[in-house]
Amino acid sequence: MIRSVPVDLGERAYEVLIGPGLLDTAGERLRPLVRRDRVAVVSDRTVWGLHGARLTAALGRAGLAVHPIVLPPGEQTKSFAGLESLCDELLALELDRGDLIVAFGGGVIGDLAGFAAAIYKRGADFVQIPTTLLAQVDSSVGGKTAIDTPRGKNLVGAFHQPRLVLADLDVLATLPDREMRAGYAEVLKYGLLGDPGFFAWLEASAGAVLARDPAALARAVERSVEMKAEIVIADEREAGRRALLNLGHTFAHALEAETGYGEALLHGEAVGLGSAMAFRFSATEGLCPGEDAGRAVAAVAAAGLPSRLADLDGRTFAADDLLRHMAQDKKAEGGRLTFILARRAGEAFVARDVDPARMRTFLLSEGAT
Repeated sequence: MIRSVPVDLGERAYEVLIGPGLLDTAGERLRPLVRRDRVAVVSDRTVWGLHGARLTAALGRAGLAVHPIVLPPGEQTKSFAGLESLCDELLALELDRGDLIVAFGGGVIGDLAGFAAAIYKRGADFVQIPTTLLAQVDSSVGGKTAIDTPRGKNLVGAFHQPRLVLADLDVLATLPDREMRAGYAEVLKYGLLGDPGFFAWLEASAGAVLARDPAALARAVERSVEMKAEIVIADEREAGRRALLNLGHTFAHALEAETGYGEALLHGEAVGLGSAMAFRFSATEGLCPGEDAGRAVAAVAAAGLPSRLADLDGRTFAADDLLRHMAQDKKAEGGRLTFILARRAGEAFVARDVDPARMRTFLLSEGAT
């Protein structure tokens, strides 16, 4: 069964299609979006090796020639150097603004290819075909595109909506278990920030989702995308409510910067840990009942995700270094830190005046030095 979630943004509206077998029908679904009989497909070596032939065949059946641009896997590709290399490849193909760029991979490829599409000849159309759970439920939807810099994650980017998102649940069969857990952190985030019923279902169904049970996985992805779409429609450019989607992310981005944006700490793992920390800080500040914070932390840990700094293989973090990264966060204003905090499990809010001194005290209590 194919589910469709609309992202109603007027003339920039598009669908997110969710279900099995979508890769095999990609040609017929992309055909109406192209003006010439070719597409540029941006992928990484891992994804292209696993699924590139299948996508090429599907597009070929619709009469579309595929020009693959295959990049190294990993967060380091999402950089100025990676962006320059990708744009040079696109220019070498002599694409015009009527051609289509396909982002075929996880969040790194989606963010990078989307940003390249946003700036290529002042804007080209692109389609997201996300191949990780994290990308399917979060980064492929909503039009946020960006690259990382040494000063922080996603600090250079643009809002650029895709024309279509194809979330083929079958491709998740090849996803390593660690990547599934990392993606699940973003699923859990949706329940924690705004749907107590979904969070309660996840508490009972985490094992089935992580085991890729078809029904459980479909429900988890569909509800996550529904929530993302609702928030994006209400606040496309993150002037207000959309910031809720950053639950756990201010902590996460600081931890990722300190660990080098690599395999030591995957983005989803950092989000899981960051969400647990956000709930503990909320409880410490008297904003959230301790019982609800305990449920959030337990849900993170039950999914096999780190829920405390001590879970990160004995690494040590300096509180002042983490605060320095937090101050560079896109949401920080006027020297005050912005965090997504919680009133209960299933209800988050934007706190724009978090005192750095109180946060430093909290980080020390968490095990930072």
